[in-house]
Amino acid sequence: MSESSTSTNLQLSSPVYDQLKRLTMVGLPLVGTLYFTLAQIWGLPAAEEVVGTLAAINLFLGGLAQVSSRAYNSPDMFDGAIEIVKTDSGGKGYSLALHEGPEALDGKSEVRFKIDNQL
Repeated sequence: MSESSTSTNLQLSSPVYDQLKRLTMVGLPLVGTLYFTLAQIWGLPAAEEVVGTLAAINLFLGGLAQVSSRAYNSPDMFDGAIEIVKTDSGGKGYSLALHEGPEALDGKSEVRFKIDNQL
C-alpha cells in the first residue's frame, strides 16, 4: 500500500514524542549495549535474547515516532505559510499565505504555519 493511500491520526504530544525519540535513539541502544557487554564479561544469561528483544522494542517504538512525525508534518496540518523573500532593497520581506480564507481561523484555538524561506 502506498504512503499516500494510507491515513493515520497518530500524533503524539511534543513531550511524549521527545521522550520517545530519546528512548529510541539513546536509551534502549545504551541499555542493550551495556547488557551485552556485561553479559560477555560476567557470563550473564541470554545476552542475545535480551539484546534482540530490546532491538525489536526499539524498532517498534521508532516506527511509532516516525508515524507520529509524518502526521505532525503533513501538509494538511498547516494553516498556511510564512514566506520570507528578499526585497528589492536587499532586506527581507515576510508575507502570510493562508490555505483558506481568514474566516477559517475563527473557530481554531491555535494555528500552524510553515516557514517558506525563499532566500
